[in-house]
Amino acid sequence: MSPHHRRLRWHTQWPTILWLTVVWVLLWGDVSVGNVLAGLLIGFLVTNGLRMAPIDFHGRLRPLGIVRLFARFAVDLVKASFEVSLIALRPGYQTRGAVIGVQLRSHSDLYLTMTAELASLVPGSLVVEAHRLTGKLYLHVLDVRQSGGIEAARQSVLDQEERVLRAFASDEELAAAGLGVHR
Repeated sequence: MSPHHRRLRWHTQWPTILWLTVVWVLLWGDVSVGNVLAGLLIGFLVTNGLRMAPIDFHGRLRPLGIVRLFARFAVDLVKASFEVSLIALRPGYQTRGAVIGVQLRSHSDLYLTMTAELASLVPGSLVVEAHRLTGKLYLHVLDVRQSGGIEAARQSVLDQEERVLRAFASDEELAAAGLGVHR
């Protein structure tokens, strides 16, 4: 790796190092000089010491889309938590779980990862495999009946992907995914 390339990589890693520092401080729950310095050191070691494939971001931040994404995620989180707790508390209820495949519209590793993480964070569903070459997610759904059926569960993931794309994708990426650009 050339010195210029190393220097360029170092400059592009600062946002990641700072984000990892924030996460470190939040995990410890204490904003102190020692925690911030430890977070910076760990962030530096993670970004420069581990071999990670670069993820290119060609999109743009859309504030209204980001608000919609996180607001709907919060609603889904509360609703699903309530539904899963009802399943757990209902005596003798037999769930009908299923593993479903969902073909995503975007071919970006970043959007696939974001969609998979958000889908897994909602109780009642868990990504069991993500095929990056085909852009397909395989999810275990706790109770297909409660999800409204297989197609409704699949559509829920596609809706989540659309919210991710509308929050972060460029106009070109939205068009390639078959989604119109909302201004």
